[in-house]
Amino acid sequence: MADSRYSPSARRRRLSALLKRMREERKLKIDDVNKNLGWASGKLSRMERNEWKLPSPRDMKDLAEVYDLSEEMREAVVSLAREARLRGWWVEFRDVLRGGLADFETGASLIRTFEGLLTPGLLQTPDYAAAVLRGGRVLSSTDIDRKVAGRMRRQEVLASDDPPRLWAVIDEAALRKRVGGDDVMTAQIRHLIGMAERPNVDIQVLRDSAGSHAAMDGSFMILDFPDPADLPLVYMETATEDLYLEKPQVIQHYVSVFGHICSAAESPEASVAFLESLI
Repeated sequence: MADSRYSPSARRRRLSALLKRMREERKLKIDDVNKNLGWASGKLSRMERNEWKLPSPRDMKDLAEVYDLSEEMREAVVSLAREARLRGWWVEFRDVLRGGLADFETGASLIRTFEGLLTPGLLQTPDYAAAVLRGGRVLSSTDIDRKVAGRMRRQEVLASDDPPRLWAVIDEAALRKRVGGDDVMTAQIRHLIGMAERPNVDIQVLRDSAGSHAAMDGSFMILDFPDPADLPLVYMETATEDLYLEKPQVIQHYVSVFGHICSAAESPEASVAFLESLI
């Protein structure tokens, strides 16, 4: 039974890193391992780069033989492969939820996010989300409804039995933009105030008076996971693709940026007071 922070995507990342480390510790070349097992030339390299969808327990057993793993390690890699094959609720929305963000959010213990022009997806109301999607002028009403349903399902992670902590910094510009009109925006701001009352949600507003700041380049999300074996992840979204950044120096850069904008933003208490003034 998977726990409330279970993430198959995080398991795949961990398994890929583990396979690479075990091979390098034994000073084996990828081509030699592939040849030993009769695999195609690029198979192991794809595994180590986490370019697989459903890891095979059979493949893990074969690698365990080549790497001469202890019984405990054999069970560990096979178990990781099995866990990484399981599917979560987000599979039902794979037609509208790009990439594996919902999967990673489900497994996260801390989510830090900065938004410069929008309310963060985990804090949007249905009407606000629909207005944002209509603004793109490329989706049908049916597709918009479907995307909004998926976004609302994502938000349930914040009310789970063991929810992640959400720490959101929102630029004042995002709060003053009349997305969907006054009624929609008023309801959205009220929703933010209500969410800020939750013990696992902190919201800070980065006021215009702060001037230029460390996150002028754009929005981003940092996800931390409860198991130390699952390294943090930076997520960025563009109009056409999702970017997942994993290099330690890149992670540290964004952690530093987030720290700077938190210092420049209003405190959570003052931020709620500002949201109330907007209403």
